[in-house]
Amino acid sequence: MPIDLKRLQSLLYRLITAPSGVAEGLAAEHELGAGGLDTIVLGDDRLSSEARVDIYANMYFYRILDALKEDFPATLAVLGDENFHNLVTGYILEHPPTEPSITHSGSHLADYLRDHPMRASAPFVADLAKLERATVEVFLGPDAATLDPESLRAVAVEDWPTMKLKLHPSAQILALDWQVSDLLRAVEEHRPWNPPTQDAIKTLVWRANARVSHRDLDPAEANALEAAAHSTTFAEICDIVAATTPNQDPIATMNQLLSRWLSDSLLTRVFP
Repeated sequence: MPIDLKRLQSLLYRLITAPSGVAEGLAAEHELGAGGLDTIVLGDDRLSSEARVDIYANMYFYRILDALKEDFPATLAVLGDENFHNLVTGYILEHPPTEPSITHSGSHLADYLRDHPMRASAPFVADLAKLERATVEVFLGPDAATLDPESLRAVAVEDWPTMKLKLHPSAQILALDWQVSDLLRAVEEHRPWNPPTQDAIKTLVWRANARVSHRDLDPAEANALEAAAHSTTFAEICDIVAATTPNQDPIATMNQLLSRWLSDSLLTRVFP
């Protein structure tokens, strides 16, 4: 009995993504009739119809595995090839891709690692994966015109207090329990890495000139940028910095932070 294109695509997808393999996937299919898979996939003396579909099933898994290796090189370095392979096997079973783009395949890996047995030997690995996933999301994040020194100098002095600033929409501020930024940087630079220190930290991930960077934030900068993430006035940012650094010159501190933010292309201006 002929099978229409939509049903054929759905069937092949179920077989290719069957958790226990094509053979067991076939056992659960009842619409193929007496001819079985041979009615829609042509086999020959070299490869049966099932073996041909099995090739695509293997390609499906290994394409996702390769993509996750590219997106999570530090997690791979920490766990090793065999453990990472096993991790991805279980992860795909629990979080099969739901989006057309393979870019989304690693969206849940950090959360999946939170309660994974592999954390016993690398308790920081979920935070590391969270940071690595953020670098992917920031690279692909939305764009916006950034605030530069020339534009800022053009603002009238009396307008500075009420001038609204906003963190670039692609940037992310992560709350982490482990200081994994140095570990990721070591892997990115092909240097030996050391296990990170356990300590609550806010880490900034941002994009400038198509390059993604990351660095840990001190409390003053973290509080100020988190406020800017929701759009706030320059006066409010100054108040936050002053309250967080009572033993420092607030003007000098604010000047240093603003200079750094402009250099890093972190800010956009919100016009009334």
